[in-house]
Amino acid sequence: MRPDDDPMLRLLRNWYADRWTIRRTPHLWIAVATDPDTDRAPTVMHEDVEKFVRELENPPARVGRRISLLSTSWAAGRLEQVGDGAYWEDTPPMV
Repeated sequence: MRPDDDPMLRLLRNWYADRWTIRRTPHLWIAVATDPDTDRAPTVMHEDVEKFVRELENPPARVGRRISLLSTSWAAGRLEQVGDGAYWEDTPPMV
């Protein structure tokens, strides 16, 4: 089944559109907060849709930094943003 054909995914995307961007794999439900400055968990993942929805309604507190490392000046000088949440570095990895 394609994601666009999944009625549960469509329902959750419509219901939570103002707070979460939702997708799924064959085994996981994944949501990313639309507010990058949230004090709650910016990402929620579960195999079970009921647990997933409970956590969308009441996400745990954020852990770690409130600023993405990708938004730092170091990253801005090295990485090129090529899409929403996708970055490119033209330098080969160090070995």
